[in-house]
Amino acid sequence: MSKKGRRGYRFAGEPAAAPTSVSDEYLRRDRPGLPHVSEPGVVRHFIELSILNHHIDKNLYPLGSCTMKYNPKVNEDVAAMLGFSGLHPEQSDADTQGALEVIHALEEKLCAIAGMDAFSLSTAAGAHGELVGMLIAKKYFADRGENRHKVLVPDSAHGTNPASAHMVGYTNHSIPSGENGEVDLDVLRETIDEDTAVLMLTVPNTLGIFESQIGEILKIAHDHGVLCYMDGANLNALLGRARPGDFGFDIMHINLHKTFSTPHGGGGPGSGPVGVKKELAKYLPGPRVRKDGGEFHLDRKNPNSIGFIHSYFGNFGIYLRALTYITRHGAEGLKRISATANLNANYLANALGDLYPIPYGKRCMHEFVASGEQYRKYGVKTLDIAKRLLDFGYHAPTIYFPLIVSEALMIEPTETESKETLDRFIDVMKQIAKEAAENPELLRSAPHETPVRRLDEVTANRKPILTAPLQE
Repeated sequence: MSKKGRRGYRFAGEPAAAPTSVSDEYLRRDRPGLPHVSEPGVVRHFIELSILNHHIDKNLYPLGSCTMKYNPKVNEDVAAMLGFSGLHPEQSDADTQGALEVIHALEEKLCAIAGMDAFSLSTAAGAHGELVGMLIAKKYFADRGENRHKVLVPDSAHGTNPASAHMVGYTNHSIPSGENGEVDLDVLRETIDEDTAVLMLTVPNTLGIFESQIGEILKIAHDHGVLCYMDGANLNALLGRARPGDFGFDIMHINLHKTFSTPHGGGGPGSGPVGVKKELAKYLPGPRVRKDGGEFHLDRKNPNSIGFIHSYFGNFGIYLRALTYITRHGAEGLKRISATANLNANYLANALGDLYPIPYGKRCMHEFVASGEQYRKYGVKTLDIAKRLLDFGYHAPTIYFPLIVSEALMIEPTETESKETLDRFIDVMKQIAKEAAENPELLRSAPHETPVRRLDEVTANRKPILTAPLQE
């Protein structure tokens, strides 16, 4: 695109002389290899890149367990307000009263939504929240003089759960799912003991199923002195209708970037606030926002805290987006969100269940896990189905977990998609099923219409090309 002499703008008159304090070599446009491009050329280049990439503003993104909902643009407007975006984290509390009030207000709203007594917003993502939850449990038992070392994790939980437990020195013990996709209570009773520190549950689980025996499960844990942790990544299914704190959970995290609409993916941005019951509040990471009279301040002096787990106060821009989203919808709006998300998922599950059987659960909540196992006889895997979906302009569902479903297709439509969009997705999935039986090579060589064709995955992982050579 570069043509010598092109510029994005040009002054009416040339400056009389270059600044004497800057060496001439740094003023030479050709030295760093910058392209000579016009402003329209630059704009069109990046617009083209945005069209090539798939994103939620472009089409359906049914990525199971990751809640890729539409992100209202008013969220971005609020986050970009100069009074927020222009702040520096080293400014005094007196200079940042509005920002501190945002943090305080969001913590209060999350407590009301989740039924917890206190929240810390410092954590940067869901897995980070899990880690903090395990650190809180570790300190809690240490203060009690108990050397517990086991964590129980169902096989239907998110894969980061056992990793988070392992990172703080706990040993993991998997609890299998029963035929209904829920925790096997008999195995739970056999496995739990006085060495168990935490029971980690994802509710609803990654099969999109609510644990119907949740009261009994938590009672079994609490009877053994075990803390109950809820992975709240799937909270979108429960908004305004059920509160984890009311179930009896002691600790949980919420993925603000999933449930409350912040764009995410590719490593960020994210936020995974951790909520606890009052007896654990003293262990939350700092700093905490306190309100004294009409003033807000950051409290950095808590000797019981597990400490600082993020520079300054975490991802503040995510708090603004989440608070905007919650405030705009209100209590009744949050109920409609969960109701519509669950309705959309069940609509898809019922429409596709014959062609892509659903091994667990007659009804799902916000997501479901179908199986493409029956297409293996044609030499087609769910990876091929996922690649073929790209040709129709849809992002593929999650296909690599949960491992308890062979050839999994984990689908979450969210509440933001219209019936027309869901119907088009159903038609495409039916067409792909027909192609799998009649022309399997079409799927095995897909995608055909994307800017980049299918890669050799083994070679791409072992010998990645991370930079492209510059063209002369």
